Amino acid sequence: MGEVAIEQQGFQQFDAENLQHVFYKESQTDNEFTVLQQMNGEPMPVEKTKDDASATELLERGYLQYGCPHYRRRCRIRAPCCNEIFDCRHCHNDAKNNINVNQKERHELPRHQVQQVDAIKFLACLNTDLLLDVPINLLFLFQVVCSLCGTEQEVRQVCINCGVCMGKYFCGTCKLFDDDTSKKQYHCNGCGICRIGGRENFFHCYKCGCCYSILLKNSHPCVEGAMHHDCPVCFEFLFDSRNDVTALPCGHTIHKNCLKEMREHHQYACPICSKSVCDMSKVWEKFDMEIAATPMPEPYQNKMVWILCNDCGKTSRVQFHVVAQKCAHCKSYNTRQTRG
Repeated sequence: MGEVAIEQQGFQQFDAENLQHVFYKESQTDNEFTVLQQMNGEPMPVEKTKDDASATELLERGYLQYGCPHYRRRCRIRAPCCNEIFDCRHCHNDAKNNINVNQKERHELPRHQVQQVDAIKFLACLNTDLLLDVPINLLFLFQVVCSLCGTEQEVRQVCINCGVCMGKYFCGTCKLFDDDTSKKQYHCNGCGICRIGGRENFFHCYKCGCCYSILLKNSHPCVEGAMHHDCPVCFEFLFDSRNDVTALPCGHTIHKNCLKEMREHHQYACPICSKSVCDMSKVWEKFDMEIAATPMPEPYQNKMVWILCNDCGKTSRVQFHVVAQKCAHCKSYNTRQTRG
């Protein structure tokens, strides 16, 4: 997944979704293999095996030997939409939503459909009539296939057939498996999905609707639903994007690579609100020198125009110049002429 950052300040990385999060860890004191269930970020011992050596060997079989470019895991998924098996949701989307697939058959498996499986099972327990409003493709229910023995089963962390742990990190809500725990995965209840980077390093801003670095808790610019929209450059949905995301000084969000391309093309204004995306004071000094060295022809020397400043949002009446008009309040040249 991608990274969320305040430009030039902090960042947050994204991974994939909390009912339970389970890690398998070997005890440092008695060398017993302990199953830890992590509820709200606090590990709670729930079970211990008697034969620690054999249990550890069984659970660790195939560790980091299976997976895809997105996750290291010892299981595959059966997509409820097309009933085909893939390494992960992202692999499904890459295969089923590309230019080589017939346009009528292209589709994606959204994360929220993966999470809806538990809700569908709950409805079925209450009343089968409630399932009438559920899309038919979701009634196949989400299944996983053990990569070691090939057994297909409902979502669980340990294979019911061979007993292997299919992912050291496991989230029952997101149906997320990952053996690479160096990412420090955790589930954010506010976001409703799993993140990486360590719960202790980030906080959830309920106004912005996303997680930021703990260093920015009292200083980041708040914009309601800042992450719940498309990138203004490439139009990819930012909230669950796998590419790094940054928050501009104005509070709007954008892919880091898209911002880099903007700068390479000398575009320094936010595509949404047109505010400057960085400190432009040195550039404004060069504008001052350019305007001083380029006097306007006599008919235009006393021409006055009204301008609106994109940076401070104030209007002012200034002298017209063909190069640019300077804001009388904040001295920015990031302005637009409103009337002559």
